[in-house]
Amino acid sequence: MMHPVEIIEGDGPLVLGMPHTGTFVPDPILDRLNPRGQLLTDTDWHIHTLYAGLIASATSVRATFHRYVIDANRDPSGQSLYPGQNTTGLCPVTDFDGNAIWRDGQAPSADEIGERATAYHAIYHAALREQLERARARHGVAILYDCHSIRSRIPFLFEGKLPDFNIGTNGGVTCAPALEAAVVDICANAEGYSSILNGRFKGGWTTRHYGQPGENTHAIQMELAQSTHLASEVLPFDYSPERAERLRPHLAALLSRIERLALDRQL
Repeated sequence: MMHPVEIIEGDGPLVLGMPHTGTFVPDPILDRLNPRGQLLTDTDWHIHTLYAGLIASATSVRATFHRYVIDANRDPSGQSLYPGQNTTGLCPVTDFDGNAIWRDGQAPSADEIGERATAYHAIYHAALREQLERARARHGVAILYDCHSIRSRIPFLFEGKLPDFNIGTNGGVTCAPALEAAVVDICANAEGYSSILNGRFKGGWTTRHYGQPGENTHAIQMELAQSTHLASEVLPFDYSPERAERLRPHLAALLSRIERLALDRQL
C-alpha cells in the first residue's frame, strides 16, 4: 500500500502543504466509484510539479491519496467550511459539478469515513504538524503555505470566472498582516494575472486550523486557477510547461518574500 504522505524536508521556516495532488485510490474503493468518480477530475493536477524547486529551503508535505478517499483539507468533524454554499465534504459524495461519484448504494458509511479519517487524514496532519513544529523550533516561526488549484469555471461552486490567484487568510486571522500584504502585493503586480484576497476561497480547514499567528505559526492558502499552468482544464488535464514557466517566477518571488519576512523576524 502506498504511504499516505510524501515529505521533502528543507531547513527553512516555510512548509508547503499539498493535500489534493494525490491520485491514489485503493482498488476496493476505486471499484465503488462510478465511471464519473473514477475520472478523479477534482484533483489539484500537477501542483507538486509546478512548485518543485522554487525554493530549496522549503519543506513540502504532500498527501498521496485522492480527496475522494477522504479530503485532507476538510474539518475531520464533518462541519462545513462554507455554510450555505455549495461545496464538497470530508468524504465527497459529488464532484465539483454536483454529480454523484459513487455507484448506487456504495457511498461510504459514517463508520467507514471514520476509519478513513484515521488511516489517511490523521496521518497527513500528523506529518504536517510535525514539520511545522520542526520549522518553528529552528526559526522561532513557521509559515504554512497551502498549495491548491481548481478549474477557473465551475458554476456549481461559484459564478463566472475565478481570478488566477485566490489568496485565503480567513479574513486576515490566519497570518500576520505583513505576510498577507506581501502575498497580495506580488500577486497584484504579476503582469497578466488577476488576483483576489478572501474571495470565494478564504482558506480551507488546514489554513484555519494551523494559522495561529499569536503562537508564531502563520498560514495562507493559494488557490490557483488551473488555466495558469494546465494546457486544458478538462481531461487529460495536461501540464503546460509554457504556462507554468511563465507563472513559476511569480510563485518563486512570493515564496522567497514570505520566507525572508520570517527569517528577518518581521512577522
